[in-house]
Amino acid sequence: MITAPLDPRAVAILACPVCGARLSATAGETGLECAAGHRFDRARQGHVTLLPPGHRPPSGDSAQMVADRVAFLEAGHYAGVTHALADAVADGPAPSALLDLGAGTGHHLAGVLDRLPAAVAVALDSSPYAARRAARAHPRAVAVVADTWARLPVADRVVDRVLVVFAPRNGPEIARVLRDDGRLVVVTPAADHLRELVGPLGLLRVDPDKAARLAATLEPHLEPVATAVHRERLRLDRAAVGTLVGMGPHARHLARDDVRTSLSGFPEPLDVTVSVQISTYRTAPARSS
Repeated sequence: MITAPLDPRAVAILACPVCGARLSATAGETGLECAAGHRFDRARQGHVTLLPPGHRPPSGDSAQMVADRVAFLEAGHYAGVTHALADAVADGPAPSALLDLGAGTGHHLAGVLDRLPAAVAVALDSSPYAARRAARAHPRAVAVVADTWARLPVADRVVDRVLVVFAPRNGPEIARVLRDDGRLVVVTPAADHLRELVGPLGLLRVDPDKAARLAATLEPHLEPVATAVHRERLRLDRAAVGTLVGMGPHARHLARDDVRTSLSGFPEPLDVTVSVQISTYRTAPARSS
């Protein structure tokens, strides 16, 4: 039984993935539908899947990765990252409509919405396990399962901010959905992010050219506005380090038992560097109308 109401202002951001028409909630808010009659049911957990018939999104985070993310984020370890993200999103005229691409559990988005009491949002992710959690993240957010690499189920030029936190960026689609004065805010790991863990645990290393590659994926659709760096040191026990590793891309190539074995030789608590770059972009003046 679905009990969480849908904020109609958040639903208004969405578009039908079949015909592109605007969506609205069905009677009883059991799903979404467009004027052409295309209907998309809400799962009992509250999220809705917006994919064209036969389309499969890329594989998203697994149930275990999502569980680790919930445990780590709800413990408050990345509160500083959320705060820095909210600062960047809130900069300038107060935004009223947000889109979080690769939103995961919606944890960071919820923190941003708490700073913006008049704003609504769509949390979009390819993982149904993540969307189940995001559906409960904030009453002013709607959780959607969709493919971030395909045409987004979002209307043209309806959002003030697009958020991308440790997730892929689709430059043309982001530019399409942003209003003329809108902004994209991207959080990416800096070169020294988790540096104490990379070697000992065999974690993926951050590409030193990552910033340049990010810019290349967004041009010519968007242009840079500002860049900030958030850096802090966390004191984590071995269990928290295990969930940190398990919630990210490292979990796709590292066996959980091997990580636990490696961590057994670590000191406790362990100082871990959190270092991220927060980049803000705007739509390029030459984008087509």
